[in-house]
Amino acid sequence: MSVSIKTSREIELMKVAGKYLEEVHERLAEHIKPGITTWELDKIGEEMIRSLGCTPNFLNYNGFPASFCISLNDEVVHGIPSHSKVIQEGDLVKIDAGLIYKGYHSDAARTYAVGEVSPEARQLMDVTKQSFFEGIKQAKAGNHLYDISAAIGDYAESFGYGVVRDLVGHGIGTHLHEDPQIPNFRQHRRGLRLMPGMTLAIEPMINIGRADVEFMDDDWTVVTQDGTLSAHYENTILITDGEPELLTLSK
Repeated sequence: MSVSIKTSREIELMKVAGKYLEEVHERLAEHIKPGITTWELDKIGEEMIRSLGCTPNFLNYNGFPASFCISLNDEVVHGIPSHSKVIQEGDLVKIDAGLIYKGYHSDAARTYAVGEVSPEARQLMDVTKQSFFEGIKQAKAGNHLYDISAAIGDYAESFGYGVVRDLVGHGIGTHLHEDPQIPNFRQHRRGLRLMPGMTLAIEPMINIGRADVEFMDDDWTVVTQDGTLSAHYENTILITDGEPELLTLSK
């Protein structure tokens, strides 16, 4: 495994990539309303990315046909935007996005509630987001990678939720996916030692039911096997000499 340590110049470029992606997420969230299609959201978001002088890094990645992964309800991740997918009141909408700024990638995901959702759906969203923050409490130089994994998984599982095992977080930099892989559940080993300059995409994917998932016939969309709701929350972070820095979340 080759984990890259970013130089100060690379870190500055990744900070800009992260800031721009945070801005895109904030602006795109304003368009998530009943009646809009996921295809329309994708086009609006892609225009935002390009208007910032950046490139959507998901578009054509391993053949993915859109700039954003937009997943609804029991879709966990990698939902393909479509004219036929119309957002409804009560939906959970997961938007996973990334962009390239001067050769450097950022990656972040959010889960949004459309209008009134059930208390169970709201709790799932809140716990998924908090599991990320539980994880990054361990994201400090000198700790080990799987300290993050254990903190995320233990927190989510304490609510009886299923933590997806088939998909994991990852390193990020000049490539969207770099070493190391970052599971969201407890491991038998401690993993590599964290060092300042590592940039990681931490992304809990949590199901209200069982952890099992399956891939749809489009070879991209991942759904919960039992048809229950799923939530997703992700940020690109930087390991420092102190607290981790969130490159895609400033407030």
